[in-house]
Amino acid sequence: MSRLYTRDMKAYPVTSQCKLLGVSPQAYYKHGDSDLRKQAEDAFVVEFINRVRQKDHGIGGGKLWKMYKHEFGEEHSVGYNRFYDIIERHNLKVRKKKRRAKTTDSEHGLPLYPNLVKELIPIRPNQLWVSDITYMVIYTNAQTGDYDFCYLSLVTDYYTKEIIGWCVGETLEAKFAIAALHMALGRLGNNPVLDLIHHSDRGVQYASYEYTSILKRNGIKISMTECGDPKDNAVAERVNGIIKNELLMGMAFVSIDEVRRALKVAIDFYNNERPHMSLDWKTPAEAALCTGELEKKWVSYREKAIKALAA
Repeated sequence: MSRLYTRDMKAYPVTSQCKLLGVSPQAYYKHGDSDLRKQAEDAFVVEFINRVRQKDHGIGGGKLWKMYKHEFGEEHSVGYNRFYDIIERHNLKVRKKKRRAKTTDSEHGLPLYPNLVKELIPIRPNQLWVSDITYMVIYTNAQTGDYDFCYLSLVTDYYTKEIIGWCVGETLEAKFAIAALHMALGRLGNNPVLDLIHHSDRGVQYASYEYTSILKRNGIKISMTECGDPKDNAVAERVNGIIKNELLMGMAFVSIDEVRRALKVAIDFYNNERPHMSLDWKTPAEAALCTGELEKKWVSYREKAIKALAA
């Protein structure tokens, strides 16, 4: 479905609505604010939601409504409550399932590093990168439901929430995390590294000599969590959840290549189309053009505490 108006022309996409209902535009206008118009609005919203969820299977109502307003303009969008009512009535609420696999092995004798980001609130891109590994399910036998795991290594820019490096591996070997790191480093181009911190858990992949030596060679400071609390790497954990429980929700994979193809599409949508409450409803790509503190549409008690200590 393409946009059928420009914001300068202010032409409401009535033709598309009428096609959905199988009625003429004349009949639509004749009924004004009657049930026919409401049915058309419902159908139009449902079509929009289904179109977006082809790319992001588990995206929630709040972000969908923001995207709807962004695409069709404030004047031609249904209200927040009406949008949610349509979601409820058409059974479009998301239901999430969870599977678990252990991805962090911190029982090793490799050197560890202190947490450098306890009191840091980034104010620009490439100030703090956070990394983590999560798992994806691959079904090995569709008839019996047997499955195995593959593993997704991610590098995310904390300030922009943009996924800047990723790799899917068959195992938890460090080489896959390193591949994700190299992708992120490639995004820097010839730009010098200025006080960039890399933060991760204490997993063997991130503590490995090969991984830490790459960071050191590039002048990147190394920071690690001090315990197993996911809150110590909250942004990385949150991005993991968005990928698995929203963007790829309900998708079944039978090969690692299928996972890689789906992730490429999902990450492109996440970086360039999906708005974030923590970025003042900007996309990560839009936030990458910003500096300074971005307004959050929720309260960060961590940041409030840091600011209170600094006051």
